[in-house]
Amino acid sequence: MEEYVIITARTIFIYFVILFIFRLMGKREIGELSIVDLVVSIMIAEMAVVSIENTSDPLLHTVFPMLLLMIIQIALAYFSIKSQKIRELIDGKPTVIIDKGKIDEHEMRKQRYNFDDLLLQLREKNVRSVSDVEFAILEPSGKLSVFQKEYEQQQNSNPATESEFEWPIIIDGVVQEKQLEKMNKTNLWIRQQLRNLGYKDIKKISYCSYNQKKETFVIDIKDEKK
Repeated sequence: MEEYVIITARTIFIYFVILFIFRLMGKREIGELSIVDLVVSIMIAEMAVVSIENTSDPLLHTVFPMLLLMIIQIALAYFSIKSQKIRELIDGKPTVIIDKGKIDEHEMRKQRYNFDDLLLQLREKNVRSVSDVEFAILEPSGKLSVFQKEYEQQQNSNPATESEFEWPIIIDGVVQEKQLEKMNKTNLWIRQQLRNLGYKDIKKISYCSYNQKKETFVIDIKDEKK
């Protein structure tokens, strides 16, 4: 009887410890967990099970590594906010799977993403044909973002047409060279455009996107107060 009381008490205590840890780690949907988040979650869950089963083992032996994992996760999250390279190393980066109706098999192989996965996610978004897709982007979470061609969007009464698609060309003060290549633009071009708009230091720009059809920019400055 005493053993069951100890197990109950340890279970309740560990529950609140885990709840506290995950509250500090921040909010994310299950499907959007990064690799770090997933690894930390699995390790904490395993530690919790072992701690509840081994009633003779002091709780400190479980709580300390849990808190250590929490600190590591928070530190990595902080540095990933500050650096795009660290963010890409930890979370990965989006990959264009379909470009103007053409599937990029090379990128699919790199991401170990097969045609069954692709067709399944296209069907889930009510896309009947690959040729109807303007862009399909595989997000780091594994979610497929699909932008259909303008005609198909009008047929589906979806307001998000090709003309509204914005290319992210600066993230965290870093020019996205691959995006510029897809737009047939150069680094010099974006710098000249921004200078004409009064932005001389690209490093101060946290985010900049460009709508090629409307020829408009969306620009956000780092730590800009409203």
